[in-house]
Amino acid sequence: MSRWTAADIPDLSGRHALVTGASSGIGLETALELARHGADVTLAVRDRGRGAAARDRIDSELAGLSGRGAVVPADLDLASLGSVADLAGSLLDSGRPLHLLVNNAGVMAIPQRTTADGFEMQLGTNHLGHMALTLRLLPLLARTGGEGRSARVVTVSSNLHKRGRIRLDDLQSAHDYKPWTAYSQSKLANLLFALELQRRLDGAGLPVASYAAHPGYAATNLQAAGPRMRGSSLELRLTDLANKVLAQPAAMGALPTLYAATVPGLPPGSYVGPDGFLAQRGHPSVQEPSAAARDESTAAALWSASEDLIGLRFDEAVGRA
Repeated sequence: MSRWTAADIPDLSGRHALVTGASSGIGLETALELARHGADVTLAVRDRGRGAAARDRIDSELAGLSGRGAVVPADLDLASLGSVADLAGSLLDSGRPLHLLVNNAGVMAIPQRTTADGFEMQLGTNHLGHMALTLRLLPLLARTGGEGRSARVVTVSSNLHKRGRIRLDDLQSAHDYKPWTAYSQSKLANLLFALELQRRLDGAGLPVASYAAHPGYAATNLQAAGPRMRGSSLELRLTDLANKVLAQPAAMGALPTLYAATVPGLPPGSYVGPDGFLAQRGHPSVQEPSAAARDESTAAALWSASEDLIGLRFDEAVGRA
């Protein structure tokens, strides 16, 4: 059987996608390929200058391509619930359909920091910010899905979710912060969220499908953020070497996300990652999440705790759909 590549993405003309963290790395490659195949893409980014540069790069690469989609940057800081509300509000007010939400942005193994709302930065950015964005956009996604094919939400997790543990008694890592432990917890939270979202969508009968994906080990600037914040030149050199020697290109790392976002007939709730050794590189394949990610009681408890933290409820979002 042939391996799936970006060339297999179907025609996406008339569809609108929002990709978080689309200014570089996997998010940028995801946005590029969606636009190449006809989707209009909103680049939801924290830095306006980098968002404009990403738009310009995509426009340059796709210059002259017939049928390509339009690309527009938009402000989004996932570490601020106010920023999340502003972006979601502008999209809802526009009345424009939203066929695809890609929850891609993230921070990795950084020194202990808090968000504008007082959350531990990795949990707050990687999980809580994306959950808030999804719930705020759920009415728009549901209305769009009701027009025909289901709308989709793709949440990007990591293989390191397998090392994660949800510490409901210390979700914010206030008592014992370790950068990689907090990161692994946030990536397990991403996957628990994606699977629990599908269960709740099924229960509500909404025409929206939730998927999860992970990139394997892909060369992006994500790995350098922690060492740079710690001021460790040695860690930066080692990260750069590992990216050059061990990692696959960001374009390959984006393939599982693109597969989850576009493959017709993919069962809702699927988890997609690379098919190579230890799922670190290769072409997309549907994979089994860890037992911890499939634990429905933990998922329900995390969901409830997260709703309390962000001040948003799934049932209220459904009521607005």
